[in-house]
Amino acid sequence: MKDSINIAIAGATGYIGLELIKLLSKHPKAKILYLCATKSIGKSIFSFDKSIKKKLPLITKIEKIDWNKIDVIFTALPNGEAHKIANLLPTRVKLIDLSADFRLRNPKVYKKWYGINHKSTKFIPKSIYSISEFAKRSLKKYNIISCPGCYPTSIQIPLIPLIEKKLIKVDNIIIDSKSGFSGAGKKIKQKFKFKHLFNSVRAYGVGSHRHMAEIDQELSKAAKKKVNVSFTPHLIPMFRGILSTIYIESKKNIKAKNIYNFLKKYHKNNFFVKMSKFNRPIGTGDVINSNYCQISVCQNRENNKIIIISAIDNLIKGGSGQAIQNMNLSFNINESLGLK
Repeated sequence: MKDSINIAIAGATGYIGLELIKLLSKHPKAKILYLCATKSIGKSIFSFDKSIKKKLPLITKIEKIDWNKIDVIFTALPNGEAHKIANLLPTRVKLIDLSADFRLRNPKVYKKWYGINHKSTKFIPKSIYSISEFAKRSLKKYNIISCPGCYPTSIQIPLIPLIEKKLIKVDNIIIDSKSGFSGAGKKIKQKFKFKHLFNSVRAYGVGSHRHMAEIDQELSKAAKKKVNVSFTPHLIPMFRGILSTIYIESKKNIKAKNIYNFLKKYHKNNFFVKMSKFNRPIGTGDVINSNYCQISVCQNRENNKIIIISAIDNLIKGGSGQAIQNMNLSFNINESLGLK
């Protein structure tokens, strides 16, 4: 176990990068040596977020990093950039990536959904896709850690245990997710030209959202057969938070209370997963500014039809917090360190 972990953050001025800085500034074993961005070189990170009080290095280019001083680099960059960094890294340095660059195991699927040729295919087998709760025993073996997307995190934490245990049918899973606009990044107005963007609820990526590939991949792995979900995301007029409502059908005579009891037992030792009381609706307010995933299991009108509601903070459990949780586990320290 290391006394301190020397860290670089690439993409430091984005929403996720700033959350990483705020959390790591309070982490007792984290030492931030480099804050990197393509613009604002030489500026203080304080000019981007006045709540960051700790004295930190000025923003620099990634080319200025002395890799001999670094144990881990967090990359919160546009898709395609982590490929380049992976090709440069010494083998001793861990890469914890928050983009999609190592999420998909098939480079052809990556090209289909992201429109980019994978430039680091040799590292795909050497990387791990890590929702922390499912990768605890494996993380230490990998130097490239791919953090899941925010929507997939909220969806997989309740669904994967049920699919692996064969408690639910997988041919008609329907997922309705809603996210605060921070999930779209700081350039949201360039990405979305919706009327009244910040004053309305709007479906987007209908039938074609990029996270579908990631969700299908991981649920298919759990089911050991092909799974294609119906998934529709929505932007809502708040800054942060994700609420996913998942409609499932159980097998045989398995009722909603059985599903609830199983998930409660399964996640008993997962510190950052909280189960609400049975049939109790939840909201993003239950998890904002935390690394928790809150799950509610509710009975539908028909006995074998069940509604699961899952809430996370997209910038923490769906981003920076899970990345730090993965770092903690990979360095064999308590997964909750710096995140409580």
